[in-house]
Amino acid sequence: MNFLSTFVTFKNLHEVRRLCHWGPIIALSVIAICSTMAILDSIIWYWPLDTTGGSINFIMLINWTVLILYNYFNAMFVGPGYIPLGWKPENQQDTQYLQYCRGCQGYKAPRSHHCRKCNRCVMKMDHHCPWINNCCGHLNHAYFTSFLLLAPLGCSHAAVIFIMTMYTQLYERISFGWSTVRIDMSAVRQFQPLMPFSVPAFAATLFALGLALGTTIAVGMLFVIQMKVILRNKTSIESWIEEKAKDRIQHYQTGEEFIFPYDLGSRWLNFKQVFTWSGTPRGDGIVWPVHPKCHQHTLTIEQLKQKADKRVRSVQYRAVEDYNGACCPLSKGLQTFFRTPCTEEPRIPLCKGDTILATRGTKWWMYGDKVLSEEEVRAGERVRGWFPRRCVEKCHYDTAASDATSDKKVN
Repeated sequence: MNFLSTFVTFKNLHEVRRLCHWGPIIALSVIAICSTMAILDSIIWYWPLDTTGGSINFIMLINWTVLILYNYFNAMFVGPGYIPLGWKPENQQDTQYLQYCRGCQGYKAPRSHHCRKCNRCVMKMDHHCPWINNCCGHLNHAYFTSFLLLAPLGCSHAAVIFIMTMYTQLYERISFGWSTVRIDMSAVRQFQPLMPFSVPAFAATLFALGLALGTTIAVGMLFVIQMKVILRNKTSIESWIEEKAKDRIQHYQTGEEFIFPYDLGSRWLNFKQVFTWSGTPRGDGIVWPVHPKCHQHTLTIEQLKQKADKRVRSVQYRAVEDYNGACCPLSKGLQTFFRTPCTEEPRIPLCKGDTILATRGTKWWMYGDKVLSEEEVRAGERVRGWFPRRCVEKCHYDTAASDATSDKKVN
């Protein structure tokens, strides 16, 4: 009991509630199905006690499962790290460069943002991930990215086992007739397996194969996106801030040069900010190493400029294509399909000619408020969510419309 008490504390038991969510339930179900079927099929296809290769194959399967679950639960329960409630900088003069968070009753440290789901200011917030039911940020970024790497590798190994099991257990003789297709289910075996490969086993293996291939593609794409973020030492939120900064400079022709402060100029140096041998990222989540031409508050000052500038607070777009609000719209291109935001925030359907005030976005998706009619605004309606970037184009800025929409929003 003393051993368990060092790991299970009241805080850990409180965090267990994160498992009671559709994201972790689906993720853990996929892991359980693929791992279980891969182990059972290995017993049929490549009995681990007969050969060295079979033993290595079986040990690797167990290894994938353990590593995937280890990084998954660490990403979920370690969490991103939160700014202490009521936090203030040590130097009171720095408060002029920081935004105040009413929810946390304190200032937002550099690179931190308030998450509506977690109801806390998150250190170096990238996004809120529904699959771990937690934010991806400073402390769990390495665990989350390691999970995104290991899951496709493990599923690829499992997929090979599924394919080889079906290939070796089914006699490959398919006869095509005018009205029937006959498949001989007899198996060619050199030894008698411990369990029969029946029709239900074939169906279960085929289902697990589909899950494994789908996970490899989908999670693999997410891994590539996260590695691009890490190698640039930039979060998805900061990418949008940088885009609006360049837009502001171009519009006003200020002649200033915007340098992203946290890119250290080397991919290896950026990589080491997240991945360390100890597993704990560098820094305390409040003070960050910056570019020689920048300082700690370069990005926060830019955020204050954008907040004061009503023109860039939200950028106005006009819909040029219809969008039905699907989560993964294949008709909008493969990049839009595979890079759909991993968030519980809704999608908003668009009709050609609709006006949207975008407040943030990625390369393939944008997030904002649809401009509604006066009757809809009076009724307290609000349409906010994600939509594909290819469905809209930037148009002229209407400050009055932006202010009217902002003033009439119902919180």
